[in-house]
Amino acid sequence: MNTQIIKNRIQNDEILNNLASFFNNDIWLVGGAVRDILLEKEIFDRDLIVTDTDAKEFSVKVTEFLGGKFIPLDEENKIYRVVLEDKKNYLDITNPTENSLEKDIYRRDLKVNAIAVNIKTGEIYDPAGGLKDFENKVLNGIAETNFADDPLRIVRIFRFHSVLGFEISQELMQISKKYSQLIEKPAKERIEYELMKLFSGQFAHSALLKMDECGILELIFPFVNELKQVPPNAHHHLDLFHHSIETVRQIELLYQISEPKVKTHLDRVDFGGFPRLAHLKLSAFMHDIGKFSTWFIEKDTGRHRFYKHDDVGSKMAPEILRKLAFSNKQIKYVQKMIKNHMYATMVVCSPELTDKIMMRYVRKMEDDAIDAIIIGKADRLSALGPEITQEMVDENLSMLDKLLKFYLDSLETIKPLPKLLNGNEIMNMLNISPSPKLGRILNELHEAQLNGDISTKEQAVEFVKELNER
Repeated sequence: MNTQIIKNRIQNDEILNNLASFFNNDIWLVGGAVRDILLEKEIFDRDLIVTDTDAKEFSVKVTEFLGGKFIPLDEENKIYRVVLEDKKNYLDITNPTENSLEKDIYRRDLKVNAIAVNIKTGEIYDPAGGLKDFENKVLNGIAETNFADDPLRIVRIFRFHSVLGFEISQELMQISKKYSQLIEKPAKERIEYELMKLFSGQFAHSALLKMDECGILELIFPFVNELKQVPPNAHHHLDLFHHSIETVRQIELLYQISEPKVKTHLDRVDFGGFPRLAHLKLSAFMHDIGKFSTWFIEKDTGRHRFYKHDDVGSKMAPEILRKLAFSNKQIKYVQKMIKNHMYATMVVCSPELTDKIMMRYVRKMEDDAIDAIIIGKADRLSALGPEITQEMVDENLSMLDKLLKFYLDSLETIKPLPKLLNGNEIMNMLNISPSPKLGRILNELHEAQLNGDISTKEQAVEFVKELNER
């Protein structure tokens, strides 16, 4: 591997170059930043080890020099953060373990995360052999005890497989199997972060399969056991577990060939600190969790039926995700995707796909319209049972593309639906109090707006009066 590339990137990094020029200390860039330099990625978080002075004193001086905010992360282990004024770049600064750079390197998880570079001299310190692993595109652990000491590192193995696409060595797979039962020890917030990093990677589907091979996936997502019990059927060539994984894979493939507007939308970070794409892949993995509890086989036809599995699955999701410390906004999104994973396909299967029908879809799904179309396409591509012909698949995908085009074309002109009547106005009009009846009226009024049957306040008043007289 050309180590000169690493030296050049560090010299061209304005922040690191300023530190190297101003401070006479022995400063090493380590871990993820070095890894991302090797991957030719832009870096914003820089882990620094300073070996010849107190980390806290050094961090305070760096804060004064670069500007920004000083944050003590871990006083006991002397880990400090300097968040720069742009609030995008930050430095994590510490002293080496037991004042030994070598010991610090050997306490880390993966060899590819254990390379250090002296930002002043450009010297590369790689005692574990991380550069060789980069060349071979393989993930190796540094020491088995490191994973036993912090079991979260087991999840990180699969996260880096998903992000980098590197193969996991057999030895590391065996370590994952050996310590799989320890996966419940780390704080759920830490697991959630690693999971979302995993779903952000291009090879999330492969990472999920390897987690399952090591017995870890079911410990994090207990519903996996239920998915595995639903076999292939006339519409599905895969059992439900592998269908769910395949749906994740298809989303990854669809993203790669999507037009720029779609990619930009899926790249947005609207909630949870991770892109929509990562949350969509999580939703794809969970989209059929309601099938096991709704599954029955018709006696006369032998057909497998899963009535209202979308609704049941969406109601199961919150408990599953809350146990993993997902936020309310993340849960709401996943719920919506599970509930509506068949909605786009149902829309395009209308006897006549009119602009009015498509606009109703756009109005109902709002900012999640693209997401539901993509998961619908991925679901279709993942279900190729004996009764599904290529013609059926092509027709479905073509119509979903038509719906997507309609949505993208309407973005410039579409306006949010106005609130024609609120709950207080309806209660005063009908002389009723808060009740299920009021909820039903509000829902039906909203549905009438979605259908385009009502567009003015006067029409809304007449509609509510007629509802009340029924």
